[in-house]
Amino acid sequence: PELIAAAESSGVPLLYEAAVGGGIPIIRPLAETLAGEQITRVMGIVNGTTNYILSQMETGESYPEALAEAQRLGYAEPDPTADVSGADAASKAAILASLAFGTWVGFDAVHHEGIDRLSPADMEAAKDLGYVIKLLGIAERHGNGVNARVHPAMIPGDHPLASIRGATNAIYVEGPSVEELLFAGPGAGGEPTASAVLGDVIDAAREVLAGAQVAPRIRFSPGDIVDFGDIPTKWYVRLLVVDAPGVLARVAGAFGDAGVSIMSVRQEGRDDTASLLLITHRAAESSQRKAVEAVDALDVVHEVAAVIRVVSDEA
Repeated sequence: PELIAAAESSGVPLLYEAAVGGGIPIIRPLAETLAGEQITRVMGIVNGTTNYILSQMETGESYPEALAEAQRLGYAEPDPTADVSGADAASKAAILASLAFGTWVGFDAVHHEGIDRLSPADMEAAKDLGYVIKLLGIAERHGNGVNARVHPAMIPGDHPLASIRGATNAIYVEGPSVEELLFAGPGAGGEPTASAVLGDVIDAAREVLAGAQVAPRIRFSPGDIVDFGDIPTKWYVRLLVVDAPGVLARVAGAFGDAGVSIMSVRQEGRDDTASLLLITHRAAESSQRKAVEAVDALDVVHEVAAVIRVVSDEA
């Protein structure tokens, strides 16, 4: 907000099309073209490095192998922390949320998680269940408030974002009038970014030469930031458990005691250890966490091997 205020007081434009999505035009559409739309959700793949890594993991590569390949190709920095931790995507999600809903959302308000704990086993399980795993930046309207977050998510295989592979970025916008819009293209690299920056330079020059009164792209109004713990989410949970009668009942009981019901379950045996793959019904994020903590404390559970949120229209 400091840069926006400084630009406005100086009577100059602040343009930042390249800040999200590289060469994808998304800032101007959100701030201007869709200004009259009551956007309900913006959801996207806004980090090409992590999308490349996940695409490679879909083929069976481990996380370290896929990361090393991304670094060799120049997609990932020698220190990839900002990308793989979700921090870079969180910065972009904050911008998208602020523009989409007209409420300033700072980086600190964006819950973010990375991809470093994902395994090929979960990529394969997602495929078997009809899903694809992506690192998503999500901004949603909840009543009079806004929530923005970044985390790995399972999305249905037929969702428009599911087919986005490699270092490509894509941003999916939902609203009552436009219904669904998808903006996709090269999200990183010198040429796409330069194209977006040059477009801003030309746009600013035209306004100055025309002697037009420069107005900010958007004015932010006060608004509530909805705590992530209050957001209803669905979870995929992979457990390594004792292969014995009654284990599933105890696990289901722990979820039920936390107010979370199980939508589907699949069990795979291996010697004296079984793998339970669960997908829950939608419940408050805080309730899901409470349920998993209770399950992890059971003496029949060896390990909570993975927890991934599921993004779908089903309850």
